[in-house]
Amino acid sequence: MHPSYSHILICRTDNIGDVVLTLPLAGYLKSLYPGIRIDFLCSAYAASVVSNCRFVDQVIVLETLEDPAAYFARESFDTIIFAFPHRRLALAARKAGVKNRVGNSHRLFHWFTCNKLAHFSRARSALHEAQLNFALLRPMGIHYTPPLAAIPALFGLSAPRQVAIDALFSAAPFNLILHPKSNGSGREWPLGHYTQVAQRLLPYPNICVWITGSAAEAIAIAQEAAPLLALPNVQSVCGKFDLESLTALIGACDGLVASGTGPLHMSAALGRPTLGLFPPAKSINPARWGTLGEQGQTLCLVKCGGGCHDGATCACMRGITPEQVVAVILEWNRKKMDTAPEHALVDVQVAG
Repeated sequence: MHPSYSHILICRTDNIGDVVLTLPLAGYLKSLYPGIRIDFLCSAYAASVVSNCRFVDQVIVLETLEDPAAYFARESFDTIIFAFPHRRLALAARKAGVKNRVGNSHRLFHWFTCNKLAHFSRARSALHEAQLNFALLRPMGIHYTPPLAAIPALFGLSAPRQVAIDALFSAAPFNLILHPKSNGSGREWPLGHYTQVAQRLLPYPNICVWITGSAAEAIAIAQEAAPLLALPNVQSVCGKFDLESLTALIGACDGLVASGTGPLHMSAALGRPTLGLFPPAKSINPARWGTLGEQGQTLCLVKCGGGCHDGATCACMRGITPEQVVAVILEWNRKKMDTAPEHALVDVQVAG
C-alpha cells in the first residue's frame, strides 16, 4: 500500500448521475492500493445508490454532519477529494488538518482550503465526465485516464433484490423501462416520441413498458402524454418508489431508455441494456455524458440542426426517431428470447 494513502474520502454531493460517474474513482483506487479504505460523502438522496457500490466502505450522508470538521478529524482521513466543490466541507477539511485536501483549481475557495490543486476545465475538455474525475488524482501523484472501455468494471455497482419488484416483473418475459423526464438536468426526448415507441411495441405481447419518474414528473406526464399512459402495454410507477427500490427496479429490468439523467447512468453502471438519447451540443453530448456500461448504447444526431437554444423544443432530440429506438429495443428482446426459448417472440414487422 502507498504509505501516504490509507483512508480516503470522496465528496460528491450533487446529482445522482454525477455521483454514479464518480464511483469509478473508488474502484480504481481500490485496485491501485489493495487494503485502502474508501468512504464516500454524498447527499441523503444519493446515499442508497452509493451504498450498493462494493468499492465504498462507508457512505456518509451530508445532511447528518452537524460539525464536519470534528467528524473529519475523528475519522482520521489522510485524504479528502472534492469531486464536487463544496465550500463548507472544504473549510472543514482545512480546519480538521486533513493531510491531503484535493480540489479543482477553478474554484477560488479551493486555493485557500485545498493544498493539492488539480488544474483542469470540465467545460473545455473533450473527455467523458467519468474520465475527467480522474484528473483529481494527479495532485496525488496518480496520472491515469482510463479508456472508456475500462470504466464499466470500475463502477462496482449492484442492485438489491426486492420481492415486490420480482413479483411486479413476473407477469411479462421482457420488462422495459422508459424514463421520459430528467428533472431539468438535460435535454429531453419528446413525450410524443415515447408514445410512438410504446405504440410500436403493441404487437409484441411479451414486452411490458414501465414508465418511471418522480411524483412531480408523474403529474407532468399525465398532463402532457395521456395517450402514452392509456396504452394497454404501459404501466406507470412514477413516484411509487424510493431510490433504493428504483435501483432494484432498474437492476431487474430488461432494458431502459432515457435522456441524460441519473437513472440512465444507474442502469448502464448496473450492466443493464441501456439506451441514452442525447443532443450533439458540446458539454451535453455523448462524448461528455454518454452511457458507459457493458450493454450501454447511445443515439445522437451527427450534428446540430439549429434552433436548439430552448431545450423544450430541441430539434436535435426530435430528430432521433421512434423507429431507431424501437429497433434497439427489439434487438434486446431478440437476444433475451434467444436465451429463453420457452417464450416465443411474436414475429411482426414494425411499421416504418
